[in-house]
Amino acid sequence: MYHEKQQRELCALHALNNLFQDKSSFSKSQLDQICQNLSPNEYINPHRSILGLGNYDVNVIIAALHMKDCEAIWFDKRKDPSRIDTSKIVGFILNVPSNYKVGFVKLPIQRRHWIAIRQINKEYWNLDSKLDAPQCLGDESSMLQYLREQLQSNDKELFVICTGEVDKSQQWLLPDNEQR
Repeated sequence: MYHEKQQRELCALHALNNLFQDKSSFSKSQLDQICQNLSPNEYINPHRSILGLGNYDVNVIIAALHMKDCEAIWFDKRKDPSRIDTSKIVGFILNVPSNYKVGFVKLPIQRRHWIAIRQINKEYWNLDSKLDAPQCLGDESSMLQYLREQLQSNDKELFVICTGEVDKSQQWLLPDNEQR
């Protein structure tokens, strides 16, 4: 199992590489180039940290996913995650608040953190780059319960990652009467 650990503010890069289980899926220079392409005439790029250390926004993740013919679908948290047909998706990216620290000192700055979740060998895994090792969430039922708990918080967002073809036909979403 591939698991990139947190370096600087590169959690979006780590989440993408962890999602695709390949350290060469994306590089910092590729994500920086995406930022440049999204805002070519901006002196201070709005899609990443002012210092250029990472902290990429969702637009960068979406553009990177398009390079792999994938889509990030914002999941409406008013719906139950059991509406997702997990057999049709690549995985999930969860966006959560994160405290900003310098060493051991917690600063009163709120940042966002990207986390990949996906199935590997019939079990679902939290591939958060801030964890020392991937966290096994268990079977589909356990993973869906984990997502329900995460989505109870107003400041967390879930993106369903699937191929472009699955997105176009909305195969990732089960009909209302077919929840798991």
